[in-house]
Amino acid sequence: MTASPRSASHSTSSRRTAPALLVAAGLGAGLAARQALRAPPSPAQKRETALRIMQVMLPERRAFDVRLWDGTLLKAPRQPARATLVLNSEYALDRMLRFPLDIQMGEAYLRGDYDIEGEVSAVTSIGDDLELTPTTLLRLLALLPALRRTREGSPEPLAITAKLEGPSHSRGRDQQAVQYHYDVSNDFYKLWLDRRMVYSCGYFPTGTETLDEAQAAKLEHICRKLRLQAGERLLDIGCGWGGMAIYAAQHYGVRVLGVTLSEAQLHEGQARVRAAGLEDRVTLELRDYRDVLAGGEGQFDKISSIGMAEHVGSRNLAAYFETAYRALKPGGLMMNHAIASPPQPRKLPQWVEGGNFAGKYVFPDGELQPIFETLQRASEAGFEVRDVENLREHYALTLRHWADNLEAHGEEARETLGEQRFRLWRLYLNACVPAFERGNLLIFQSLLAKPDEDRRAHVPLSRADLYV
Repeated sequence: MTASPRSASHSTSSRRTAPALLVAAGLGAGLAARQALRAPPSPAQKRETALRIMQVMLPERRAFDVRLWDGTLLKAPRQPARATLVLNSEYALDRMLRFPLDIQMGEAYLRGDYDIEGEVSAVTSIGDDLELTPTTLLRLLALLPALRRTREGSPEPLAITAKLEGPSHSRGRDQQAVQYHYDVSNDFYKLWLDRRMVYSCGYFPTGTETLDEAQAAKLEHICRKLRLQAGERLLDIGCGWGGMAIYAAQHYGVRVLGVTLSEAQLHEGQARVRAAGLEDRVTLELRDYRDVLAGGEGQFDKISSIGMAEHVGSRNLAAYFETAYRALKPGGLMMNHAIASPPQPRKLPQWVEGGNFAGKYVFPDGELQPIFETLQRASEAGFEVRDVENLREHYALTLRHWADNLEAHGEEARETLGEQRFRLWRLYLNACVPAFERGNLLIFQSLLAKPDEDRRAHVPLSRADLYV
C-alpha cells in the first residue's frame, strides 16, 4: 500500500488547502478523541467504526476484500476478489491512516498490524484509486480516535531503517546507501532473481518468456544497441553481480571492466567470472563511478550503465555524464538504462503522501529524474542522443516474476532476513508492479553517442540490426 516515488511538486491550491484542513480536522478529531477517552467504545462500536472508515476510504474499483480482526468480512464490489486485506487488531487502522500515508501504511505492514493474503499487488495499487478530498479527510480524521488504544504515542522506530552518515551523495554516503540495499545477502537475492542474478528490468519480446529468457534477451538487446565488436573494451558502471560483463565477454568477445560499490556483489561477481573462465577478459572492482579513469585503463570503446543512475542524485547527474563522456573514446556509445519519474503533478498533496517509504527503507538517497532531465544532462556533457526506448511494461512483468519467486521462497527468505525485512521486500516488489503498469514509474534505455572528430556517430541508419 506504499505510494510509488513521484514528482515532489504539487499545486498551489493544495498548499493553501492543507493548513485550514488540518486545523478543522484537528478540532473535529480532538473532540472525538476526548469523547472516546471518556467513554471507551465497545468491541461492536469499534467494528462499526472500522467499517465506516472502510466505506469512506476504499475505492469502488478495488479488487480485494477486507477482513477485520473479529472475522467480519467486507467484500469487494467485484467478485471474485484477488486478495484479502486482513486487519490484525482494532488498532491497525489508526496506525495505517496517519500522515504521510506511504510511510504509515508501509510501517504498519512491517510491524504486522495488517497482512495481505492472495495477490499482494491487488492491494498495493490502492494508492492510485484513493480519492482523499477535504471532506473525506475530515470524516476520516473524526472517526479514527475511536480506534485508539491510549495516549501512548507512536510505535517504536523500526530497526531496519537506513542510517546514513555524511553529505548526501558524497562518496562515503553513496557507498553506505549502496551497501544498505545490495549487501543484504547474496543468498537472499538468489531466491528470486534469474540464474545470472541480473537485478534490472528484463526484456519480454513476446510477453511469454521465462525470467531467465527475459534477462538474457535484455542483455542481448543492450549488446546489440551498443554494437559491441570483438576486441573492444567495455566499461560496465554499476556491474552488480557481473551478469552484463560475463554475457558481453562470452557472446561478443569484448574485454570488460565492471565497477560497483557493493562488496557482496563484488565477491559473488568475481566468483562467477572465475567459474566462467573469464579472468583474462573480465575485471570487476570496488570503485566509485567518479573514479572510473583512476585505474589507468584509458578510454573505453563502449559503456553500459544498467540500473545505476538512480543512485547518482540530481545534483550529481551532470558530473556522472561528464565522467562517462571523458571515459569514452570518440565515436563510442553509452547505454544508460534507468528508472525515471513521470513528468506529471502529484495526485495527493505532499503533506499527505510525501514520506518516501522507498527512500527510507529500500533505496536510501535514491532519486528518479524525468527522462527529459536525464537527456538534457547527457547532452550538456557532449553526448548525442541516438535512441530512447521506454520499457515500463517489461518492468511490470519482471517485477511479477520477482514477487512470485519471493513468495515461493518465503520461508527461506524469512530465515535469511528476518520477518520485518522479508515483509519489506514483499511489500516493495508488489507495490512496484502497479506503479509500472499504470505509468507512475517509467524505465528508459537511452543510447548516447560521443561523436568522433568528424562529428560522426557510429550507429547504423536503421534499427534493423537489433532484431535480426
